[in-house]
Amino acid sequence: MESKCLFQIFQPLSYYRKWFFAVYLIIDKQNLHIGGTCILTSVHGKELHIISNGKMAIEQLVGIVKDIHPYITAIHIREKQKSARELFQTVELLTKNNIPLSKIMINDRADVALVTGARGVQLAFHSLDAASVKENFPQLRIGSSIHSYHEGLKTKEKGADYVLYGHVFHSQSKPGKIPKGLEELKMLSNLDIDVIAIGGITPDNTEQVLREGAKGIAVMSGVLEARDPLLAVKAYRKALNKGGE
Repeated sequence: MESKCLFQIFQPLSYYRKWFFAVYLIIDKQNLHIGGTCILTSVHGKELHIISNGKMAIEQLVGIVKDIHPYITAIHIREKQKSARELFQTVELLTKNNIPLSKIMINDRADVALVTGARGVQLAFHSLDAASVKENFPQLRIGSSIHSYHEGLKTKEKGADYVLYGHVFHSQSKPGKIPKGLEELKMLSNLDIDVIAIGGITPDNTEQVLREGAKGIAVMSGVLEARDPLLAVKAYRKALNKGGE
């Protein structure tokens, strides 16, 4: 059963509603209610990140994100071929379509994340050092892409807020490459840093990665290249619901 927005459930209690939400937002910062719209960021603390694939027109990407953003924690703008100006314009278009900055992560470019006011930056092996970004720009949420327990250990020491680990299962984006599997994911979960699993994640195997300690999942083609992205993202959210129980 999908989580219902508390705003909708308590709609009749207009007089008390503002007090209820004031207390609720203090207790549970995972869910934000903006302009009367329920914006679901996580269920049971489990996160759902969507990664742009760099293959579609930005207008198409924005159109999809506009529909699915109530069900996701973050949209990662991973457009390696785009300039800083183009990335800035992408964020502008997202916000014009009511996607909150609190859900926008910029791949690699801390400068663009800062200028746009995005939630944070996803760092790769070639990016700025996580410790330097954390020291100079503590307002950014910092994710670091890793592929091993050793890299996860180093990333934690450098102060990243979470790691994006994969690829866990066979992935369309990495044909021919052997997946990492679940064993190292389980080891990473003992590092006391949030682990977001990526690579071949489907609604059917989501529960497996959560059971091994993942804080959430990241998806690219499973949603963005689905015949019905909204239906797909709801299936992932339902799986996170079930896995978080």
